[in-house]
Amino acid sequence: MPVFTRALLALPVVLAACGTPQERCISGATAPLRPVDRLIAETQGNISRGYGLQATTIYRDVWVPCYAGYGPYRAPGGMCIDEQAQIIERPVAVDIAEEKVKLAQLQAKRKELAAQASSQVAACKATYPE
Repeated sequence: MPVFTRALLALPVVLAACGTPQERCISGATAPLRPVDRLIAETQGNISRGYGLQATTIYRDVWVPCYAGYGPYRAPGGMCIDEQAQIIERPVAVDIAEEKVKLAQLQAKRKELAAQASSQVAACKATYPE
């Protein structure tokens, strides 16, 4: 089957995966909640562990296949060393009292944002009934 025909057959599946207009509207209305929820979870984790986690990028040398030539004339040419980035999490000290204050502030902000999102979600449901 030609590639173009397969792409046309897959198009309805791809478009359906994008969501209905109501789902897209609700997703946009609740978008501000997602980063706050992530920060709340991170802060709760810091409090329960007693320390924070800091993401650090390190670079390691790895062997990868090398290719010689260009375009359709590329051919394997042996192995080369390449740098590959790897993200690791390292423990860092945190002030638990400050984390508790931050958590309370984040929860208050989430409550405020949820109230705003609630009215927007209701408007989405009214505008795009299913």
